[in-house]
Amino acid sequence: MAVRTTSAKAAGAEAEGRLTALLTAAMAFSMLQLFLLGALGPRLVGELGVSPTALGLTTTIGFATAAVLSPVGGRMVDRTGPRRSLVVLLLVSAAALALIGAAPGPGFLLAAVALGGLPQALANPATNKAVLAAVPPSRRGAVTGMKQSGVQLGAFAAGLPLAALAGGVGWRGAVWTASAAAVLAALWAHRALPADPPARAAAPHPSPVPRGAIAWLAAFSLFLGCGIASVNTYVALFGAQRLGMGPTAAAALVAVLGIAGIAGRVGWSKAARPGRAEWLPGLLAAGAVLAAGLLAAALYVRPLVWIAAVAVGVFAVSGNAVSMVLVMQRAAPGRAGQDSALVAAGFFAGFAVGPPLFGRLAEAGRYGPGWLLVAAEFGVACAVATTWALRERRRGTRTEVPA
Repeated sequence: MAVRTTSAKAAGAEAEGRLTALLTAAMAFSMLQLFLLGALGPRLVGELGVSPTALGLTTTIGFATAAVLSPVGGRMVDRTGPRRSLVVLLLVSAAALALIGAAPGPGFLLAAVALGGLPQALANPATNKAVLAAVPPSRRGAVTGMKQSGVQLGAFAAGLPLAALAGGVGWRGAVWTASAAAVLAALWAHRALPADPPARAAAPHPSPVPRGAIAWLAAFSLFLGCGIASVNTYVALFGAQRLGMGPTAAAALVAVLGIAGIAGRVGWSKAARPGRAEWLPGLLAAGAVLAAGLLAAALYVRPLVWIAAVAVGVFAVSGNAVSMVLVMQRAAPGRAGQDSALVAAGFFAGFAVGPPLFGRLAEAGRYGPGWLLVAAEFGVACAVATTWALRERRRGTRTEVPA
């Protein structure tokens, strides 16, 4: 009997590991296009004639599309199931990357980025739904942190191996390589995930407006996204234009941020147990304020840019993973996909708003005020999250609600 129990546990752990790897890959591909545009920014500015403002506009269009489509994507995931949604996510990611690689100029590039908004809209609802369906409650925090770290795995892939590949085969070849990898991941998802149940009818009038904890988390995510998007989009260009770094070294800043984000998302998500999780978003946003201050200080002490990149990953980037753990703890029954999408929509809206604001300052070479703007955005996120946590303590809400 003991042998059987041990074998069953080993099989369960192996299945969980495979699921986690797949969901991590899906999260990475959902946003890979935008990390690639940030990491390859110096090359795009030189070869395609993309201005710093237009570079920020790519992020705006991608995330504005994702924000608009997120409520629809969440309802779709709730109706059709995670396997269908993940396969669609990966195939559309592949198509968007292929079109980016073929872009003859800024206009075509922006259209391809808009297509990439659909995978972003599906990513959090589909992967969260898969976690809720297959992972026991005691393991959901750890698995969620790991799969959310896939976004930063995408940042690492864009900032190091793909950027290095671009140095050898050109930036188009690097993007097309990523597209082919997304197709392979779609085949993996189709073969590895269990079949979805029959699609069910949608609720008569699902509310597209977040309420309660979901509304607070969406507002927190809005301001957090503003700051993170500005760092993702402009830190490599900042390194190249103001700190005297070469294109590959500047892209490595994105990779460093990605590695730190992976560690932070896994670690903080494991710590996000009910009763403690409510306080973590405010704590992480406060750390992000300090990280943005270090980016501003790097104008005077250049090595600080590396410490700042690590700090942004550990604090700012990790805040999104913790918010997704909180969504799964508090989502209304049958609304895990929709509630995940509403919080993600706030995050994506921040990603759409932040870079254009920063881009105007970058265009004028005013990176110092730009990083202070990012610090202010993180400061508002901290205030929102702390206010919500204090309200939760007064209400005595500590119970995890099954989704």
